[in-house]
Amino acid sequence: MILAGDIGGTHTRLALFEENEGRLLKTQSRVYPSRDHKGLDEIVSLFLSEQQASVSAACFGIAGPVVNGHVSTPNLAWVVDALQLTRLLQVQEVSLINDLQAHASGIDELCDADFVDLNTTAQGEGNGALIAAGTGLGEAGLYWDGTRRYAFASEGGHSDFAPRNDIEVDMFRYLRTKFGRVSYERIVSGKGLRNVYDFLRDSGIEEEPAWLRDELAHASDGGATISHVGMNGKAAICERALDIFISVYGAEAGNLALKFLATGGVFLSGGIAARILPRLQRPAFLLAFVNKGRLQPLMEKIPVRVINNDQVGVLGAARHALHQMARTAAAK
Repeated sequence: MILAGDIGGTHTRLALFEENEGRLLKTQSRVYPSRDHKGLDEIVSLFLSEQQASVSAACFGIAGPVVNGHVSTPNLAWVVDALQLTRLLQVQEVSLINDLQAHASGIDELCDADFVDLNTTAQGEGNGALIAAGTGLGEAGLYWDGTRRYAFASEGGHSDFAPRNDIEVDMFRYLRTKFGRVSYERIVSGKGLRNVYDFLRDSGIEEEPAWLRDELAHASDGGATISHVGMNGKAAICERALDIFISVYGAEAGNLALKFLATGGVFLSGGIAARILPRLQRPAFLLAFVNKGRLQPLMEKIPVRVINNDQVGVLGAARHALHQMARTAAAK
């Protein structure tokens, strides 16, 4: 029995899998609000007591940089340690990997129905890339060795934001005054969408309706409110914020494709992509993605696919645990 987890700043997804002739069969799963708990240990203990299960291996994909089996999550006040989880679960080894590495590891567990194509060019061989806007901005790569793909972690979402036009230059200055440094995550994330909205309001580019100001004052998730209002066309400021958000998202997805030479495809994961999918299917995202000067012909040939399955992270974590078990057995 394999315990797999996909731990984000908003939700913690846990699932139990059995392996049968190389295939992963999910037997139980549960989603927990991350901020309602003191740490991953608490959630894992709760989940296993509810399922009355014991496990032989475990892997958790966590939003944050994992170094030597240890991670301090940037969007949660948690410290997660692999050795501590090993003792809790009483297994030989617990793997901690970046959450986007887990998502990337799960891509090959999906079927065509789990994807929505933004760029319908035929998928080729080569490296891949994964980008996911959620509580933060996650990025990962897929290295192609000529036979299969291997996922690896990245913290590229925290790289420096590069404005491309006058309004983005003004937004950069606004955010630099507010935060001191501007990363892509300051724009392409749930909190980032709120930052874009605040810029449009405070700079006088768009007016904030009184009803919307009141609604945001009582909202637990301002970014979700802005995206919902923008998707329904109820306020121009929210529509404009979404337009800027999507364009910057597309530009950074294209940057990632260039850095990893992701001719095998770029994949979008995370809850925000699923919520705003109709807007991602408009031209703005893909235009920003391919607009890379002399390399635009290359960009136009790269498949771009939205993952429409919120279980990809736990699937990838389970697959990673299975590979780790095989490596351990081979080393004996």
